[in-house]
Amino acid sequence: MEVHNYFGHGFAEEIYKEALAIEFRTSNILYQRHKPFEVKYKEQILQQNFIADFVAFDKIILEVKCITNLTDDHFSEMINFLKVSNCRLGLIINFARTKLETKRIIY
Repeated sequence: MEVHNYFGHGFAEEIYKEALAIEFRTSNILYQRHKPFEVKYKEQILQQNFIADFVAFDKIILEVKCITNLTDDHFSEMINFLKVSNCRLGLIINFARTKLETKRIIY
């Protein structure tokens, strides 16, 4: 909320991500930014991997969006990310609207 209150809507995703990283550090929230997760197929690691915008406390995936509307594809993508990461909670935060849009997904 702090980042949205400060910037409002209309900035690029990377601006919000950088500001979120500052908020996490100042709030002593343990996080990793751009954390890669391996994807396996039949026990073989694929060259393609998933890179989370943020992983907080090693168990919450946070994806930042700046789009007009979240779609079912965004939710499906998060579920797949939760599968490969073994995380159980995903948050999608969309800064594109005048009101901050957040979606929580439990897997």
